[in-house]
Amino acid sequence: MTPNSRIFVAGHKGMVGSAVVRMLRNRGFENIITKDRAELDLLRQSAVDDFFRSEKIDHVFLAAARVGGIVANSSFPAEFMYENLMIAANVIKASFDHEVEKLLFLGSSCIYPKFAPQPITEDSLLTSALEPSNEAYALAKIVGLKLCSSINRQYGRPFISAMPTNLYGINDNFHPVNSHVIPGMLRRFHEAKTAKSDHVMVWGTGQVRREFLDADDLADALLMLMQQYEGEQTVNVGTGQDLTISELAALVKQVTGFEGEIRYDTSKPDGTPRKLLDTSKINAMGWKATIPLEQGLKRAYAWALEHGKL
Repeated sequence: MTPNSRIFVAGHKGMVGSAVVRMLRNRGFENIITKDRAELDLLRQSAVDDFFRSEKIDHVFLAAARVGGIVANSSFPAEFMYENLMIAANVIKASFDHEVEKLLFLGSSCIYPKFAPQPITEDSLLTSALEPSNEAYALAKIVGLKLCSSINRQYGRPFISAMPTNLYGINDNFHPVNSHVIPGMLRRFHEAKTAKSDHVMVWGTGQVRREFLDADDLADALLMLMQQYEGEQTVNVGTGQDLTISELAALVKQVTGFEGEIRYDTSKPDGTPRKLLDTSKINAMGWKATIPLEQGLKRAYAWALEHGKL
């Protein structure tokens, strides 16, 4: 991939896609092609095919997806499955048909088995049952990942995939219901501080463990993989460290300046007990995460305040 390569970032308005665009521009890549849904509906096969035929794309970062937290995944499984299946199938097939040099597909650590041995290695995929609350999303993502590996194996084309851990950062979704863990917590603690509430309620027991990666760290890893990796197997991307939800809540409390009590609603689901990725494969390639969690949280909170997301 050269500075003049025609690079399509699918999902450029999302947290990951926007981080990839920032990273590419900072590294001197000039021909970045982006399209919003009004310009290109990735659910429409004919539209995607026409786009790739006319644009002569060289490289693809496939970061477009329908995403959400436990509530959203549990409430809209049909939409999560259909939309993610269609996005993956349409973009990967059109990329193959129109001779894209290289494609990088984004999976997610939540598509690993619910009770995978910890830390989770890449070969744990499909070895046991999925987490029921996000099974529809996981199945769609697995299909996309396997389509890439099948093309890689059958045709020798470098269609690769990466498996990021839980993400957060600039341009995250701070919706009060459909957000992920960190933006949801930042919202609740910020609103409690503003309302001068004496407590914040956190879902679950607080004892499950999670790993969190800043989206800008992920973008750095994806660029490295696009430039250096051509293997069939997916590659985990994470920090290699996790913490309990209660420890995270204490950190968010500190970052937001909330002074009340943290309480736990144990009637709400915890989800997977632990989800820590084995990052030895990407670390052996020379990549490691560099943004500490506290620093990333402060930056995400400041961005959300500045852009009226809270």
